[in-house]
Amino acid sequence: MNVTDLLNSVPTGLWQGGRSAPSESGRTFEVLNPATGRVLTSVANATPADARAALDAACSVADEWAATPPRRRAEILRAAFDAVTARAEDFALLMTLEMGKVLPESRGEVAYGAEFLRWFSEEAVRIGGRTATAPAGTGEIAVVKEPVGPCLAITPWNFPLAMGTRKIGPALAAGCTMIVKPAEDTPLTMLLLARVFTEAGLPPGVLSVLPTLDAPAVVAELMNDSRLRKVSFTGSTAVGKKLLAQASENVLRTSMELGGSAPFLVFDDADLDRAVDGAMLAKMRNGGEACTAANRILVQNGIREAFTAALTERVAAMEVGPGWEDSSTIGPIITEKQRSSIAALVDDAVAAGAIVRTGGGKVDGAGFFFEPTVLEAIPDGARIRREEIFGPVAAIVGFDTEDEGVALANDTEYGLAAYFFTENIGRAQRVARRLQAGMVGVNRGVISDPAAPFGGIKQSGLGSEGGSEGIAEYLNTKYIALPPA
Repeated sequence: MNVTDLLNSVPTGLWQGGRSAPSESGRTFEVLNPATGRVLTSVANATPADARAALDAACSVADEWAATPPRRRAEILRAAFDAVTARAEDFALLMTLEMGKVLPESRGEVAYGAEFLRWFSEEAVRIGGRTATAPAGTGEIAVVKEPVGPCLAITPWNFPLAMGTRKIGPALAAGCTMIVKPAEDTPLTMLLLARVFTEAGLPPGVLSVLPTLDAPAVVAELMNDSRLRKVSFTGSTAVGKKLLAQASENVLRTSMELGGSAPFLVFDDADLDRAVDGAMLAKMRNGGEACTAANRILVQNGIREAFTAALTERVAAMEVGPGWEDSSTIGPIITEKQRSSIAALVDDAVAAGAIVRTGGGKVDGAGFFFEPTVLEAIPDGARIRREEIFGPVAAIVGFDTEDEGVALANDTEYGLAAYFFTENIGRAQRVARRLQAGMVGVNRGVISDPAAPFGGIKQSGLGSEGGSEGIAEYLNTKYIALPPA
């Protein structure tokens, strides 16, 4: 399918009642291609009134969807998985156009994102409970799991398919209805996914998608309504804190996957080539625009120069360009605002004394490109050692001892992901336990897996997505006290 035909196949209205519809205001907004800065298309701009209508629809079918047999819910999720897989090239190209990542990475996200639909189709029929005789013999204890009710999912722009399926999959499997507020920069992928779900047999009203430029007002309209029972958010810690405060008013269930500042430790007993391969994946995958990206690369001083030289050679060889071009290995930054933020962090580090080994600045011309960059000798006061980069910049810092390396890794308010490389099994077991993170990769640069819980600690969030833990976030526990048999 060519680009014009693909864009024509994507709904551009709000997705409500199983169909595409205009906003009640008639307003729209433009979606840009970050590789060119040009407009791809325009989509409906939801208002608080549209949010109320979506919640009305979600509530009107909530009981019916909760009562739908788990096997039927599973079949719809599996049909959606099959449909997304069949249209993998369409979804991949669409993500490359609206988000910028290179096509091979977009294809990888389609496979990863679709897998949440398959995984939770299997979890839908495994929702358990338990029974027991009360220890005092006064009756029977029955524990059942029930859907929490209507949910709101707020998804980010960096993984426009997978961050949606990771929330929609468990919600639908558990029997919850859901409203999705996608990122304003990347609404098209979620709108196409909504159409796929309807074609797969999802009843109208169970899933709504509300693109908007007025996220605070739309989200507040939903969260201030006592009928909404859960919010799931992936994004910055600053926004997550505001949502947690809002959620407290109606005591909403929350899942918060927030910011990160992942350390990537390389010990002097590591396999150097393997560590460099891991660093390229952990740092440069998705152009560094990932909450799990290696934000601080901490290398034991005995091998620091060898590692830095090898990593610099790999980074300098990366080809910057539009994601649909075969020669490109790294695409654009999502917006000019984000690119300027990355440039400011690099400039601050260099002004403080950091050394640029390769890259270091914006790429001239159309689009929002930034040079793949390696910095070293970064002083402690530089902002880049504490703030999330969210771009293709590898920031290298040396350390001497294991204790010092672990202390540097843990010296952050974040605790989402951490990585380390060592060939010493004792150190592997020891350091994995000492790192303060919800997810730890040992001799691996990619750790996300639909069958594993994804989530952080400290200011990186609350709750888990994926794995058997993921569906539990959408289920209430009910105790039923039965009389003696």
